[in-house]
Amino acid sequence: MAGISGHWAFAFGLLGNIVSFIVFLSPIPTFYKIYKKKSTEGYQSIPYVVALFSSMLWIYYALLKTNVTLLITINSFGMFIETIYVGLYLFYAPKKAKVQTAKMLMLFVVAGFGAIVLVSQFLLKGAVRGLVVGWICLIFSLCVFVAPLGIVRQVIKTKSVEYMPLLLSVFLTLSAVMWFFYGLLLKDINIAAPNVLGFIFGILQIVLYAIYSKKEKVVLKEQKLPEIQKPEIIVKDENINSNKQLPELTQEQIIDIVRLAGLLVCTDKVSVATCPQDTTKAVNKVENMPKLQTVVAT
Repeated sequence: MAGISGHWAFAFGLLGNIVSFIVFLSPIPTFYKIYKKKSTEGYQSIPYVVALFSSMLWIYYALLKTNVTLLITINSFGMFIETIYVGLYLFYAPKKAKVQTAKMLMLFVVAGFGAIVLVSQFLLKGAVRGLVVGWICLIFSLCVFVAPLGIVRQVIKTKSVEYMPLLLSVFLTLSAVMWFFYGLLLKDINIAAPNVLGFIFGILQIVLYAIYSKKEKVVLKEQKLPEIQKPEIIVKDENINSNKQLPELTQEQIIDIVRLAGLLVCTDKVSVATCPQDTTKAVNKVENMPKLQTVVAT
């Protein structure tokens, strides 16, 4: 039974390495944007510093154990790739962000990890050392898995999944499943326990994505409906305006129309040579005509 359990543990550990490898590479598109624009554009460095510290911590724990080689392989790659991410961030970040990143590196990598190594090496011995370091890894991993609660809260508040990458949530959930069974088969609670919480939060993120992505599609459809009805409203307004009555003409406007009519009639008679002179006479006659009086019917 122990041999079969060991084979299954190796299988899940290998799958965990593959999935975690993909998770570690997931920030590459982000850093490609940073490289193209030569700016960090408001991105935070704390996720990469924390991931670097976590990889170093698990490597140290794995070195204190004897049967968790696959834990060393994936976290060695994680430490390597996270160091590159932090280096690129420091290169393209503005001065203020560089100072903050340097402070976090001193806090986590130098002070935090250094204190854990010194205390465990000089104050603890034998199996107790591995037990204490394992519990530190467990507590820190729980804190890391609780971090997605901020994204979950943002999705519920904004009712939008814009800032929740579905593919990354799926791979994190798969990674939690693989490492849970790896720790369970090795009977290592420090590896198995944190991944239970990681699996729960991963499923929660996927469910929220499914719910709010459907709601976003419904909202977009509802927002497009008024735009389709706008042309109909414009046609109705034009029909209403077309029914308005024309204003009545005043006496002065009637006289002007008569003058124009006289000029037009005169220009049509090409055979009369004295047309321009007659036109002025016609205008004078029109001016001498008495004003029209309105007759009121009784």
